[in-house]
Amino acid sequence: MANKHNAEAPFENWEQFSTLSNERLIEAKGQKMLGRIALVFLGLFILILFLPWRQTIPGRGTVTALRPEDRPQTVQNQIGGRIERWSVREGQEVKKGDTILVISETSQSYFDPELPQRLKEQLDAKRGSEAAAVQKIEATNAQMLAMTNGLRLQLRAAENKVKQSRNYVQIDSADLVAIEKFYETSKSRLARYEAGYRNGLFSLTDIETRRLKLQEDRAKVVSQENKLNNSKQNLLNAIIDLDNIRAKYQEALAKAQSDLGSAVSSRASVRGEIAKLRNDISNINVRRGLYVVRAPQDGFVVKTLKAGIGENIKEGESVATLQPKSPLVAVELYVSAMDVPLILDTSDVRLQFEGWPSVQFSGWPSVAVGTFGGKISAIDRVSSSGGKYRLLVKEHRQFAEKDEPWPKQLRQGSGVYGRIILRSVPIWYEIWRQLNGFPPSLDKEPTTESKTNKG
Repeated sequence: MANKHNAEAPFENWEQFSTLSNERLIEAKGQKMLGRIALVFLGLFILILFLPWRQTIPGRGTVTALRPEDRPQTVQNQIGGRIERWSVREGQEVKKGDTILVISETSQSYFDPELPQRLKEQLDAKRGSEAAAVQKIEATNAQMLAMTNGLRLQLRAAENKVKQSRNYVQIDSADLVAIEKFYETSKSRLARYEAGYRNGLFSLTDIETRRLKLQEDRAKVVSQENKLNNSKQNLLNAIIDLDNIRAKYQEALAKAQSDLGSAVSSRASVRGEIAKLRNDISNINVRRGLYVVRAPQDGFVVKTLKAGIGENIKEGESVATLQPKSPLVAVELYVSAMDVPLILDTSDVRLQFEGWPSVQFSGWPSVAVGTFGGKISAIDRVSSSGGKYRLLVKEHRQFAEKDEPWPKQLRQGSGVYGRIILRSVPIWYEIWRQLNGFPPSLDKEPTTESKTNKG
């Protein structure tokens, strides 16, 4: 029995050894397979690291219009008034010039329905005043002309009288000199006669005769002096008369010029009042045309900002919001100030509109689904609220074969998510940049022409 037991024992150990060997063989093959799979994944990962990756700058914004006239606007009334009738409802399409609102007058200055006719009557009266002022100007000019002609004759006569008086003065002065010479001669003769009388050469009668002659010559001198004084007085009177004529003419001329100035001023004042009345008439006609508030362009009435009938509205108050009918749609994106220097005026953008299904790949924009192309149209020079900068993006199809035009259903104000496309870099570089928090590369990607030249 013992031998039999010893003979069966090796077989039991052999079975245990076989089981252990098979388990070890299976474990060795699994490790090799796992290592091979790891090597494959490592190789794929290394290959992926060298794949091209498009750097992008993210931004969020809203749909807007490229042109200012295409953006929503408020319709305003130019004059104050009272709401009489609404001609539109919210959401209604209107054409340019269609009636939106009708108002009535609330200013007491314009209550009179016949106000234009009243102003025309005042205008006719002022035109009559202007004609009267013109006639007065013409009459004053004729008066000044007649006055000038009459003065010319009076001045000529007075000047001739002055000349004549000067001649008389000169004649009388010459006569006085001659008479004084005769008088001096008579005095000399009398002196000689008296000397001869003392010597017995002349008689007393001769002396008396010479004395009487001397008295006569003296009287002639006095008479001629008086005559000269009269001539001088006449000359002075003639000069005074000439000055009086000139003074009267200056006075009359000044009065006529004053009347002329008053007439001219009156005409100018009347013309100013005429212009004001014509302006008032035009303003009345224009104002009555403003009782109807009209649509400035084709579009849709988004919302009425006033309600009811009989409500008073002020001048320049907004009454409705109008959305233009066919706007040139654009997108405004807001990006960080750190990324603005990297964006060019011609940079491409991929857009994802809210409410529009899409699958977007950041690094491979060409394989994105449901996104749309755009191009930078303008970059703000100053930051907006929050320190971000606004970019205006217009429609641009980057991949002509697969890109679709922007949806017609886009409405201004809806949200947009966009990525500004920069240069292409390896994936390892992008991972390194993201881990270090560096901004995207500023270098431009070489163009196709430069690549061709280098090749």
